[in-house]
Amino acid sequence: MTEDIRAIIREHARLTVDVATLADDADLYQAGMTSHASVNLMLALEEKFDVEFPERMLRRRAFENIAAIRAAVEELTAEKAG
Repeated sequence: MTEDIRAIIREHARLTVDVATLADDADLYQAGMTSHASVNLMLALEEKFDVEFPERMLRRRAFENIAAIRAAVEELTAEKAG
């Protein structure tokens, strides 16, 4: 899942650095992601993982790093499967 998330970030987050050089807890906003790019990232994640981010997750901290994104997607896919 992490590699899929990294690929989506590479394509949609418009970072100023290569996502491959970032640790899972590196701040994506400090790496150049804008709020507009985070919306594009969210939409791509929803499409890839067939989930929908609820309003409670539409916060900067849910998309601030790869680990947070992975946790959110894991939670949403578990809810969907459950």
